[in-house]
Amino acid sequence: MLKYIFRRILVFIPTLFIISLLAFVISVNAPGDPVNALFSGSEGGGNNNNGQNERVEREKAALRHRLGLDLPLFYVTVSSLASPDTLYKVFDRAEYASLDRLINRYGNWNEISVWSKSVKALRKAVRAVPLPDTSTVSLTEAENALTQRNTCEEIIASLQFSDDPVQISSRLDELKKLTAGGFWTTAFRNSLGESATAFERMRGNTTVWKTYVPTLNFYGNNQYHRWIFGDGHWLTGKGAVDTEGIIRGDFGISYGTKQSVTRTIKRAVPWSVLMTLLSVILAYLISIPVGVYAAAHKDSLFDRFSSVLLFMLYSMPSFFMGTLLLLLFANPEMFDLFPANGVKPVEGYPEGAGFFEKFRISLPYLILPLITYTYSSLAFLSRQMRVSTLEIVHQDFIRTARAKGLSERAVIWKHGVRNALLPIVTVFSNIFPAAIGGSVVLEVLFGIPGMGREIFDAIRTQDYPMIVSVFTLSGFMTLVGYLVADILYAVVDPRITYSSK
Repeated sequence: MLKYIFRRILVFIPTLFIISLLAFVISVNAPGDPVNALFSGSEGGGNNNNGQNERVEREKAALRHRLGLDLPLFYVTVSSLASPDTLYKVFDRAEYASLDRLINRYGNWNEISVWSKSVKALRKAVRAVPLPDTSTVSLTEAENALTQRNTCEEIIASLQFSDDPVQISSRLDELKKLTAGGFWTTAFRNSLGESATAFERMRGNTTVWKTYVPTLNFYGNNQYHRWIFGDGHWLTGKGAVDTEGIIRGDFGISYGTKQSVTRTIKRAVPWSVLMTLLSVILAYLISIPVGVYAAAHKDSLFDRFSSVLLFMLYSMPSFFMGTLLLLLFANPEMFDLFPANGVKPVEGYPEGAGFFEKFRISLPYLILPLITYTYSSLAFLSRQMRVSTLEIVHQDFIRTARAKGLSERAVIWKHGVRNALLPIVTVFSNIFPAAIGGSVVLEVLFGIPGMGREIFDAIRTQDYPMIVSVFTLSGFMTLVGYLVADILYAVVDPRITYSSK
């Protein structure tokens, strides 16, 4: 058995690598810029209209460095001979896409780089052009000058994200006409001339053949490595400054709350685990006797009645059952027996209350959610147990036990039930990922602060770090669940052994 478990754990490693890689690919390709998502609500971040402010750009660059977004994506990348191995340093996705298109169109990175730098220098130059003072010109003239400079800055910004030569040429001509006179400085006109020259050189010196020659690039320090192992030592974690990596339980920062995802998960998971475990224990405690008794008394009144009742329960959606329970038993106009929302009183637990005291206080809040959590799995498990027991009671070893003169009760419960447990052991493997993911519908319906509600909020606010973290954890817990199920197979049925595998 130990050898089998060791082999399964070895198989986990490549499986976890694939899961983590898939989660990473999803996270880096998620819509939106993570820096903008985190920066918009931070202190001093201002709004998106101030994104061209140099101070804001410096702060965004610092945040990108802190998040590790200024690193290459993966250990290995395949690009063309025309692409530089430092293209990943371009943070802005729109600018990156524009440069990538220019590379595919012209294939000469040296000239493309000169063009890109000249546009940035032009943008800086237009900001440096002094506006006329209202003490020397009229207010209208000063406003016209400001409008003209803003128009120039918008045109230059569009040049930075464009790759169409006709469009670029047209906008450069537009800039020349717009800045032919007025308050424009010689330094700006020189920058404009350098940009026009850089554009002509880029268009006239193409090396498109380089785009057809593949190259392989290796990066030791990259975003995936940092995401997994953190920014400290990859094995010990020593020296970590901003992240310790998901291997040490650091899942990054939530876009929605601007807080640690790990902290949110630690706060929410206990409620989901509690509800899942309690409902599974209840379901097993009730479903196994019901299923076995129905099988032992096949076609009896109990068997028929329980079959109809359980099928009725199984056919009702959980959100419908939850709503029905709330309307009946948490409604002042019907039976106001249980709280309708939450897991504890508004004023919280008494100071110094222990675990069992807290559980006693929370129990009235948990009864309706527990019924809703349990009833559907109860119906499913009892039916599985009935079918499994019916198959077992007709086998030879059961007939042998009866031939020995054992009572029917001893035959069923001592020899039959243990072997009939195999099908419902499989269900046990689903507990672990369900505990991490929680139940979205029920936790939202009953106001339980578990992972289901966190996932609902994360999807609603496009909080991708939270979504990806739960996805990764669920994958890991699924593997653990299957391993536990394999071990339980051997425990409940001695005929199953992994020693020869």
